Amino acid sequence: MPERICRVATRASALALAQTEVVVERLRTLFPRKRFEVVTIKTTGDAATAGGREPLGKGIFVKEIEEALLAGEADMAVHSLKDLPTELPPGLTIAAIPERADPRDALISKTGAQLDELPAGAVIGTGSNRRAAQLLACRPDLRVEPIRGNLDTRLTKLEGTREPGVAYDAIIVAVAGCRRLRLENRITEIISPHTMLPAPGQGALAIEVRNDSAGILDIARALDDEAARRTTTAERAFLRALGGGCRTPIGALAEIAHDSLTLRGRICASDGRRFITGTNEGPQENAEHVGTALAETLLDSGGRLLLDRMPTV
Repeated sequence: MPERICRVATRASALALAQTEVVVERLRTLFPRKRFEVVTIKTTGDAATAGGREPLGKGIFVKEIEEALLAGEADMAVHSLKDLPTELPPGLTIAAIPERADPRDALISKTGAQLDELPAGAVIGTGSNRRAAQLLACRPDLRVEPIRGNLDTRLTKLEGTREPGVAYDAIIVAVAGCRRLRLENRITEIISPHTMLPAPGQGALAIEVRNDSAGILDIARALDDEAARRTTTAERAFLRALGGGCRTPIGALAEIAHDSLTLRGRICASDGRRFITGTNEGPQENAEHVGTALAETLLDSGGRLLLDRMPTV
């Protein structure tokens, strides 16, 4: 009897398919006798990004995929880690976090101008409150407008108009997405984390499986990268302790040097006028504690007040 196919679920966007194909090719190399099949699933987030300006909620890019996993319609799923809420549904686990891509944000401008060269009043497109707040913190003279859609769609909007009479001068996107779609040549500037801390988990993928799928767990765990696991664990622990979600202007980036893990975290007011930044360091095996402790420090330093003034999802 032939071995059952391992079904790998993902969103149907070009970026999701590209990063899933990288994962599947790696699995085929590691397990040449195993058959893998990509299954695409349309999520609530895919429908929401087709248009509109209303805020997007937690988990909208993963909900239907997780339901497929729990229903046995898929065996594992590939997500962008930053799309995954810090609390997973009962019965599911992150079995692996593969080697992480560049976590930083990138500016793509119409004229090739870098961030500090954009004229006052320039219109910047982003769908992220985190990016918008940090952008306004360093350039309050800019005008930030929402933008939706996948990377190709956003590039098309940059080249055209958002609506009659209004045009984007630049957009901000993830470096990792540009590279995975081989669009790195479109990047005008990679923004320093000192200016714009990335979203917790940005640049990393997550391989999610059911807890009771022992064989699939073993296969997925072969993809796990220790450094990626520990840095993103610290960042997600920081986000979890703050109670933040995808709409909250929270940035975090952890780095490992020798045996030490250093985490930088930031909480911003939505308009960028106030922000609190801090750093914590500890043994890399204590990544969870490093993240939680930094969150507690920032909360006690005024972060709680900033968070209390933000809308909830």
